[in-house]
Amino acid sequence: MKHPGLINSIKDNEKDLFEWSETNFLKVKKIIEKYPSGRKQSAVIPLLDLAQRQNKGWLNKKALEKVAETLSMSFIRVLEVATFYSMFNLKPIGKNYIQICRTTPCWLRGSDKLLNIAKEVTGCSLGETSKDKRFTVVEVECLGACCNAPMVQINDDYFEDLNEDNFKRLLINLKDDKEISKGSQIGRLSSNPKRKN
Repeated sequence: MKHPGLINSIKDNEKDLFEWSETNFLKVKKIIEKYPSGRKQSAVIPLLDLAQRQNKGWLNKKALEKVAETLSMSFIRVLEVATFYSMFNLKPIGKNYIQICRTTPCWLRGSDKLLNIAKEVTGCSLGETSKDKRFTVVEVECLGACCNAPMVQINDDYFEDLNEDNFKRLLINLKDDKEISKGSQIGRLSSNPKRKN
């Protein structure tokens, strides 16, 4: 599956302006200060992340150009980084960005069933955004919570120890704007063994 940002990416749209917010401009300065003199281009990943967060979860051409300008980099070099890492989106995403881990531990524990639940509840297929712009569903490689498989990442939060029932309930609660509990969905602490009843 292609990363959603690689499909019909970068379209030049005059209305898609991007300037650093006052708060983020100060953050940019602090980020760049962390790198040795003459090495500010090393800040490309944190600046892309900051730009993406400011731009509602995706990077348009103007945001990429602003990162390039800020770091005195060519646009193509910034674009190379943005298209290499799956954490950067080059097209708009839904309010809830659902990343389903498909690596072996999660797959063996049922991540393919989670994908079916996600399609059913959100109404969108893999790599798509729902018509109401509330959900985008993608598959990703290992998110590093293998012992609590299967798991998904929604926006910045991990949801672990999922099954068809608790994942469906979680997505319905998101759809209904209800509060959801992140982390283990069975009450496991960290990566401790599963509690026995």
